[in-house]
Amino acid sequence: MKDVLKRIGAAGIVPVVKIDNPKDAVPVAQALLDGGLPVVEITFRTVHAKESINRITRELPDVLTGAGTVLNTEQVDAAVEAGAKFIVSPGFNQDVVKYCIDRDITIIPGCVTPSDIERAMAFGIDTVKFFPAEAYGGVKTIKALSAPYPNIKFIPTGGIDPSNLNTYLSFDKVLACGGSWMVKDEIIRSGDFERIKVLTKQAVNLMLGFDISHVGMNMQSAEEARDAAGLFEQAFGLEIQEHDNCLFASSYVEIMKIPFRGRYGHIAIGTNSVERAVSYLRYKGTEFDEETAEYDEKGKLQSIYLKKHAGGFAIHLLQKK
Repeated sequence: MKDVLKRIGAAGIVPVVKIDNPKDAVPVAQALLDGGLPVVEITFRTVHAKESINRITRELPDVLTGAGTVLNTEQVDAAVEAGAKFIVSPGFNQDVVKYCIDRDITIIPGCVTPSDIERAMAFGIDTVKFFPAEAYGGVKTIKALSAPYPNIKFIPTGGIDPSNLNTYLSFDKVLACGGSWMVKDEIIRSGDFERIKVLTKQAVNLMLGFDISHVGMNMQSAEEARDAAGLFEQAFGLEIQEHDNCLFASSYVEIMKIPFRGRYGHIAIGTNSVERAVSYLRYKGTEFDEETAEYDEKGKLQSIYLKKHAGGFAIHLLQKK
């Protein structure tokens, strides 16, 4: 169960898909995968959910496939038989929850009140769906609920789109967001799977928020580093901050007092989530130097270097503040 939730958290976005024709199931999942999201929730709002899940799990085993809008234990059996790795219910159905817990099936029940959350906690559940998110007050409500229940993680769904995605994901109690804007019914019915891929890429890029945080320059000595810093200060008026091993010219240039990683230096790529960025880039084949990983006091990954350099520069991901 924990491994499934970890994979959902690493993905950050769970596409919620309604399939009206099973032949569309694999192309939709493939488009999501190509766009950078190796996870999908197939809802039981149509009679084709079971067959759709079965087709995806059989043909695209790398996609973490779950079943949504599960309302009874019969649907749990159908979903699991088809290969679903997690179950999502819109509300807290005690029969469904107990049935899943007894069979070690990952269940994410809908919880929007303190009473709902306490019932989930009684079953040992620490991750719940918050639905419909926007209608129930969005992030403001989730933050209020998190105060008395700090160990609960939320997967808000309902009314989430590119305009508010990062508002939710920036709160550390939000494991991931459910959404359907990249897999709307009309897009699927039209067979425009390339459009799904494009929208998925846009969503992933928005979520990760890559940009250049700073450039690091390798100097041979502290004196040489101070000379370089002086140029940035005198020419461009950048404020200099000196640290033990480096000087910063504003936040743009890090000047190392001794040679550091990379032949010439390093480039820091800022991201909204280093952990999600690592998961995404690993899927694309990027390798990381695990020994360079740095974590905060809560154990959250803050920085890590890629194994491969570019043009004599080492590259590392850096958590945005």
